[in-house]
Amino acid sequence: MKKNIIFVIGGCRSGKSSFALYQANRVQANRAKGRDKYFIATSVPSDSEMEKRVEKHQKERGEGWHTIEEPVRIHEKISQYAPKAGVILVDCLTLWASNLLFHSYDQAQIDEAIKQLENSLGQCECPIFLVSNEVGCGIVPENKFARQFRDIAGFVNQKIAKIADKVVMMVAGIDVQIKPKD
Repeated sequence: MKKNIIFVIGGCRSGKSSFALYQANRVQANRAKGRDKYFIATSVPSDSEMEKRVEKHQKERGEGWHTIEEPVRIHEKISQYAPKAGVILVDCLTLWASNLLFHSYDQAQIDEAIKQLENSLGQCECPIFLVSNEVGCGIVPENKFARQFRDIAGFVNQKIAKIADKVVMMVAGIDVQIKPKD
């Protein structure tokens, strides 16, 4: 089975999650029956508005998706579920980076977490979609923590884009393939 890492990146409300879900469902529809669909959610809802967003996303996924909530150790979940998965969707790496900071990971621990993610992706035999926000197009944040977050998210995005078989940038709901280039 061919490895297939698809990285979907874009700004907030660009349509990246919907696009990744649609594509993951298309992949799964073309695969052998009996393989499960896994959604690895990195979000940790901290207020009612975020809880409503999570509920909305769960309804959009519909039946047939197994939701795995994991804010930090996503590499373990990928390794655990990949052998029986027809497709995996991770949404989103930006929140994952934020969660690493929230859990007081230092730079060495963050680097190790990224390496563990890369290793798990390299071992994953089923198609896997990873969603992330493009954070480098805005202004330089005014505080140290926000700059640290932006830098970590940008570094994660670079690492995943490099190993991905396909990278799609979402712009105003339109998918623009940036890797591989035709």
